[in-house]
Amino acid sequence: MTVQIAGVASTPYGEHPDSSTRELFTDAGLEALDDAGLEVGDVEELYAGNFIGDQTDDQAHVGAMLADYLGARQAASMRTESACASASSAARSGAQTIAAGDADVALVGGVEMMSTGGLAAVTDALANAADNEYENEAGLTFPGIYALMAQAYMDEFDAGPGDLAAVAVKNYENGASNPLSQRQEETDVESVLDSPPVATPLHLQDCCPISDGASAAVLVSESYADEHGLETTVSWAGSGQASDSLALQDRPDLARTRAAERAAEDAYDRAEISPEDVDVVELHDCFTIAEILAIESLGFFERGEGARGAVDGETAADGRIPVNTSGGLLAKGHPVGATGVGQLVEITKQLEGRHPNQVDDATIGLTHTVGGSGASCVVNVLRAGGA
Repeated sequence: MTVQIAGVASTPYGEHPDSSTRELFTDAGLEALDDAGLEVGDVEELYAGNFIGDQTDDQAHVGAMLADYLGARQAASMRTESACASASSAARSGAQTIAAGDADVALVGGVEMMSTGGLAAVTDALANAADNEYENEAGLTFPGIYALMAQAYMDEFDAGPGDLAAVAVKNYENGASNPLSQRQEETDVESVLDSPPVATPLHLQDCCPISDGASAAVLVSESYADEHGLETTVSWAGSGQASDSLALQDRPDLARTRAAERAAEDAYDRAEISPEDVDVVELHDCFTIAEILAIESLGFFERGEGARGAVDGETAADGRIPVNTSGGLLAKGHPVGATGVGQLVEITKQLEGRHPNQVDDATIGLTHTVGGSGASCVVNVLRAGGA
């Protein structure tokens, strides 16, 4: 059964000190339903990504809590957790439910409140996506883990800190045009390299910010869209999800994300496309090196050549393969439980022709979200055209 994207919405990403997890999700969910022309009572299934809410909010049973506050108590509700890929997993679960014929309307989304608990508490909570016994207890945090990946890449290939900085420059520029973006300023290579060091070779502007936010999408079956006169213009084309070793030390190559390679291959097969068919991409750039690794894993560049993507303008909004026209995690922000559906919101807008950094004639879009340092990855493909 064909799955359609009926409506999408997102709160701005950033700090929301006067809001809460349930309020942010409700704001995004109601706006997405309004975009779809549906009511809360139409929702049959609710899948919500949330990673650290049981620690930062002291609240578990998140799926039921969000359905309750939204007013969708009739819906089957579930929280999905796959670290930073939690919302992408939620969207994939909703799409699979509809494709199987088990429901006609699913509200998928994600939410995270990260700014209210303080940097130390959030850093500790995020570290749970790493291997506690072999990484956290050794003192590693995610900036350190991705710094090791960056060092391995630069040791193996002809790349340097300036290539990493070019990714930040591109994504900051895109984010400055996106009203949903947390970082609304541009930067340059010199400023990135002069920003405070975090973990060599990563500087502060190589790293995504701490963010609050929520995003939501309404998925419907094609038959439901037809029966209810919904004018959908984007369809779900395919999805892939894969895993890898949790600890970085157990991977044969630190400069390669094999879960992303496997997830992408599965998604391409299901969508019956190749990397050359993709017109626009939203991917997981939690650190600048992550974007470089991702564009190689997704098949847009050969291994060792991804470092030139931003430098040569190939991943710019008007480049060969536009990447993170939203600003990405680096500029738009990264409320970890919401990010994956936030990416779907951006791709849907691109395919509908209403994005602030619109790519000409975009018909196929892809999202890529990574959990931890690459132990999990979800790749989703959308296609222009609806019921």
